[in-house]
Amino acid sequence: MNEKVAIVSLGCAKNQVDAEMLLYTLKQHGYTLINKAEEADAVIVNTCGFIDAAKQESINEIIELGGLKREGKIRAIIVTGCLAERYQDEITQQLYEIDAAVGIGANTQIADIVDKVLRGESEVEVFPDKLLLPLEGGRILSTQPYTAYLKIAEGCDNKCTFCAIPMIRGKFRSRKIESLVEEARTLAADGVHELNIIAQDTTRYGEDLYGKPSLDKLLTELCKIDGLHWIRILYCYPDSITDSLIDVIAREDKIVKYIDLPLQHCNSEILKRMHRRGNRESLTALLKKLRDRIPNVVLRSTFITGFPGETREQFEELAEFAEEIRFERLGCFAYSQEENTPAAKMPGQLDEETKRERADIIMERQQIIMAEYCESLIGTEIEVLVEGYDRLVECWHGRSYADSPEVDGCVFFTCGEKNPSPGDFITVTVTGCMGCDPIGEMKIQQQNG
Repeated sequence: MNEKVAIVSLGCAKNQVDAEMLLYTLKQHGYTLINKAEEADAVIVNTCGFIDAAKQESINEIIELGGLKREGKIRAIIVTGCLAERYQDEITQQLYEIDAAVGIGANTQIADIVDKVLRGESEVEVFPDKLLLPLEGGRILSTQPYTAYLKIAEGCDNKCTFCAIPMIRGKFRSRKIESLVEEARTLAADGVHELNIIAQDTTRYGEDLYGKPSLDKLLTELCKIDGLHWIRILYCYPDSITDSLIDVIAREDKIVKYIDLPLQHCNSEILKRMHRRGNRESLTALLKKLRDRIPNVVLRSTFITGFPGETREQFEELAEFAEEIRFERLGCFAYSQEENTPAAKMPGQLDEETKRERADIIMERQQIIMAEYCESLIGTEIEVLVEGYDRLVECWHGRSYADSPEVDGCVFFTCGEKNPSPGDFITVTVTGCMGCDPIGEMKIQQQNG
């Protein structure tokens, strides 16, 4: 088979794992995989449909590919992922560039669908039950060879009122510990040294299979795998952070002391309308517990400003909370009114300018906090995962345990006569800061793993 296929994957790391499984399936069926869309016979767009900005990015990508199709550079456009799943009744009608629209439950059929469109069938629509989306299978990594994502569950049962994920991705489904350990061993044997644990809600892992949250048990098993050096936990939910999970994070050297905990807000009334539990006092107590029991832990969170009905006083409480906690990493986003979600129908919708202005205020203050955190590292030695050489600033760069891939910043450093290689773990003495990113000098070379 000489047909060439390219995949453009948009959105989150969870979507990226799905794309990697699509790549594997296509290769198994004899397709040639390439990176350049303009050189492909068929292009698959693995879309994001979470919020307006992500949806627009997906639409823009499809329209741009449509131009290549009209020029005769590509023959077919296939759309899958969250946008296709969410708007299955409208997507082919509104985006005439598309040859096939595929729901996430049809990912295992992707090779047959590509066959159909390349044979000349148009407007192919395949939308089986979303629960048919496979939880496991072969993958072709699209990350750098030393880092990978491990998706431990699919879907979500939290039903936050602002979020469309449950209607797009379905109910929460965990993978078995044995399956995850086997995949992680394979990744480590193939040279992966950093494993990033992901799901819509990682801390709920195992509730459906084992009757209680079991991320602590999974992490304990993953830490036994030779070759893994860093295990990073992303997308945690505050309600399911148990004492036993905290103990495992604190105890196991392979687990980086970095917790991604999207809190969204701290005001009790706003959280209640978001269908989230807790308040400023309970969240502060949880974050204090994490810092007390996990030395040097880096806390990352995300906030939403301008949720329906948010008053100036409630926003100011959120801003005060951010300054009080001093998150080492924080993102803040203006509320996106997503159709068919409960929040979209709530009274008190704020205008876009107010929502963005509030997000900007928090992020301006957060830049100062992150810069001060960076300055606190001057004079210390930090472990860095080398990622490459930056010709613009003429020095090497990598990430510390405080930096999640594709999300946070990086560490810039110089070295002596012996250059490191991407994927190496080295020690850097921090000598200064460039904005919120540390800069320093490589001290010694270390062995991987």
